[in-house]
Amino acid sequence: MSRFSSSGPSQRQLRVGEQVRAAITTVLQRGEVRDPQIEKTVIAISEVRMSPDLKIATAYITPLGDTDHASIVDALNRNARYIRKRVTPALRQMKYMPDLRFRDDTSFDNYQKIDDLLRSPEVMRDLERDDEVDE
Repeated sequence: MSRFSSSGPSQRQLRVGEQVRAAITTVLQRGEVRDPQIEKTVIAISEVRMSPDLKIATAYITPLGDTDHASIVDALNRNARYIRKRVTPALRQMKYMPDLRFRDDTSFDNYQKIDDLLRSPEVMRDLERDDEVDE
């Protein structure tokens, strides 16, 4: 039994995840991936989560200005081996090069839903009522 809690990622996982995120971002910005879907889309990588053994890197992406996120995620996963090969020089300090997996980041959609909810007339009405009670 481990004496460490498994409540979240370790500092090492977070550090390596950020290094992998930066390396993938550089490869995509340079246009090194020759796939028509990837070349014509600006892709934001919000987070890379590393497995505890650092052998799997899951990148959460948001294609900016494109509504068909699934096709972009599929294109990235098709090219994952090539992208992995291109990020290797930037991650040469690692013992094992992680396998790359790409997933759609839905957190921005969740933030938008919460923002819309907070700006709804019902919530605004309740906030006004709270202000009247405080006075």
